[in-house]
Amino acid sequence: MPLFSRKKKPSEDARKRLEYQMCLAKEAGAGDTLDISRCELSEVPYGAFATCKVLQKKVLIIHTNNLTSLVPKSCSLLSLITVKVLDLHDNQLASLPADIDQLTALQVLNLERNLLKSLPQSIGDLAQLQVLNVKGNRLRELPGSVSGLRSLRALDVSGNVLQELPRGLAHIHTLQTLTLDASAMTYPPPDICSEGTEAIQQFLCKECGIAYYPPSQYLLPTLESDGGGTSVDGVDRTVEKYLEKESEWQSKFLDYEKRKERKAQEKLEFERRLNMGQREHALLVQQLNSNKDEILQTVREEQQRLEQGLSRHQRCLEEERLKLLQQLKDTEQGTASRIQKLLEDNQRQKRSSDILKSLENERIRMEQLMAITQEETEQLRRREVASAMQQMLAETYKNKLLQMTSESRRQDLISQACSSLAEMDQKFQQILAWQQLDQNKAVSEILQQIEMQKTAFEALQVKKDLMHRQIRNQIKLIERELLQLTQLELKRQELDTEMLQEVVTEQRRTLGCLLQQLLKEKKQREEELQQILLEMEAKSETKQENYWLIQYQRLLNQKPLSLKLQEKGLEQQLVTLLLELSAGQYLSVFAHHRISLEMLSTMSASDLEKLGVTEAGLQRAILRRAREILAVATTIPELRRAEDTKAPEPSAPLEEPPSPAAPTAPPLQWDEKKSEGVVCMEQEPQMIFLPCGHVCCCPGCCERLHSCPLCRQDIAQRIRIFHSA
Repeated sequence: MPLFSRKKKPSEDARKRLEYQMCLAKEAGAGDTLDISRCELSEVPYGAFATCKVLQKKVLIIHTNNLTSLVPKSCSLLSLITVKVLDLHDNQLASLPADIDQLTALQVLNLERNLLKSLPQSIGDLAQLQVLNVKGNRLRELPGSVSGLRSLRALDVSGNVLQELPRGLAHIHTLQTLTLDASAMTYPPPDICSEGTEAIQQFLCKECGIAYYPPSQYLLPTLESDGGGTSVDGVDRTVEKYLEKESEWQSKFLDYEKRKERKAQEKLEFERRLNMGQREHALLVQQLNSNKDEILQTVREEQQRLEQGLSRHQRCLEEERLKLLQQLKDTEQGTASRIQKLLEDNQRQKRSSDILKSLENERIRMEQLMAITQEETEQLRRREVASAMQQMLAETYKNKLLQMTSESRRQDLISQACSSLAEMDQKFQQILAWQQLDQNKAVSEILQQIEMQKTAFEALQVKKDLMHRQIRNQIKLIERELLQLTQLELKRQELDTEMLQEVVTEQRRTLGCLLQQLLKEKKQREEELQQILLEMEAKSETKQENYWLIQYQRLLNQKPLSLKLQEKGLEQQLVTLLLELSAGQYLSVFAHHRISLEMLSTMSASDLEKLGVTEAGLQRAILRRAREILAVATTIPELRRAEDTKAPEPSAPLEEPPSPAAPTAPPLQWDEKKSEGVVCMEQEPQMIFLPCGHVCCCPGCCERLHSCPLCRQDIAQRIRIFHSA
């Protein structure tokens, strides 16, 4: 229900009826009745009170309206002091005014079919009231003051929820008719109530301990005085009283004539003022009509100008919105294609059985590495290997120093552990001392310390491991994709659009699951490398001299996989083709069968499937790219000869091959380095929340969070992103 309900305006017919009745009541000889019933009134108009007060109306009829209160604001019941009959049935009155006793002349009060729940105590002061009708209301009881209605002859309380009558009704000796619902009464009992008014009055008189007398003995004395004398003096007194009354009526008649003449003069004055007001109103209307056309024309021109400007602005906004939506759509398509490519690569790597063979070959190779030959011992380049170890250790310790410093700062804000700070300061001072040493001194120290040689070999082994490098590249690619997807969702929220939201959410969840899987594979690969290192350490317990230096020199001298395959006879263009299509796992297969570009261009998809390439999409892509390369080589033969004669020299340490799944979609229009975290709105986001995959917080804000601020999903794991310069 609204807080402020508007009043329903009366209809045109109801308004005309009200005006007609008010005018009719003011005419000469209109009588003592004012009837404003069926006028759809929500309150009694002020003019009705004024008319009753000035013309001393005795009958006021206001039934069948929408009244919720009897007396409006700025009015008083004293204006109705001459009213004897008040008809208010079929309204919406919920209560009567507490000062209703001011209607001292009231004889008939009809309140049938309203919403009354109680009657005021002051109703008992209406000494002249003869008829009271409260039928069809919501009364639960009658006030005890009704015993003061000494002239009441008829009382109707049927159609209410009344169950008891007050004992004070026994003191109303003039009551002739009492109408009620006998079956619903509890006091007096229903059987007595069903016998009629006389039985009810006798029962109440008996309860009050007073004698019962029939109403006929009290009706006449209330209206006129006794006059039973028969003597002459009594007749004279009667004549004198008659003459006195006659003179009193004459004086009242003269007063009435004077009031009538005064009212006529007031009426003439009112008509004169009304005519003057009408003439002034006509002049104002004429002036308004003269200025109306000019104002309307000015407003019309201004409105047209505003509408044209608004339409131009709306067109510009719509064009910008369409451009942004197109950019978002292009970005989503590029992201979807990259994600699909990542998923295909992952599934292809899972289904390939050659990975297991390569792992077994690598294990055999590692066992061969563990055996130190005399020739390698003699050819050991101690100073060169020690210098490379010193560089590797310096780089490793530098990265560890940065990571440990960042972690120590975060731990200092959380726990403020002084002991941890002291330990980190000691390590920091130790590393600085190492960096300040002369390079020759560091090389000699590395040559003497077996543990440092082992640490350098472990760092270089992790760096040169092909599987570990591929996992790292895929993790970096997925981190970039998750960052772009998060920025895409934030941009959608700014544009207030929900297109393809479920697709973006599904892509983000898929990437999150794939990232978790790659992290597990990375950890598993590191454990495998650590196990290989432990086995090598167990085999080196023979105290063989310079064991770890020789192993480090082997890794430095190791050639890249592409160079090995090229030495086996595999063409460089074919190697590049397979790496671009993320099919590097099939390089060994193509080298084993000595496949060339000419042979590949004549092969079919079934031939590739026999070789072990089971993916249909990859088969078609390999064949199509091979034919394109041969077509270009046929057109420009010099390009083919230049590619064949090009032989890159091996370098140490090994450079990482290109990422197997580089993004091919156009970059986003906004700069990801300029993005801000959604919590502090200052630092760039560097934390990935799993399993949802959102990248939306900096490291400082994420420590206080237990759920993702974008999707409200619980955080199971946090991964930090280190942006490259």
